[in-house]
Amino acid sequence: MRLPRKTLEVATSEDYKLLENMNKLTSLKYLEMKDIAINISRNLKDLNQKYAGLQPYLDQINVIEEQVAALEQAAYKLDAYSKKLEAKYKKLEKR
Repeated sequence: MRLPRKTLEVATSEDYKLLENMNKLTSLKYLEMKDIAINISRNLKDLNQKYAGLQPYLDQINVIEEQVAALEQAAYKLDAYSKKLEAKYKKLEKR
């Protein structure tokens, strides 16, 4: 069964219109995605600049943290030593 030529032309024309609409929508979607990618890139650059600005403070925090850990160890050693001295003092006091 053959379709009339006019029907084929209308169907082909409608197919082309559908493809054209699909292409336009796809193009719009890609433009939206491009805008989103540009915004993400801009935000990432801003965050990297902010992080670079914070880096000296983060380095100071790391140094302070190391110093606090060392001080804490010294305090534990001093506490243990003072307990030994106290025990020796009490032992001598009993004599």
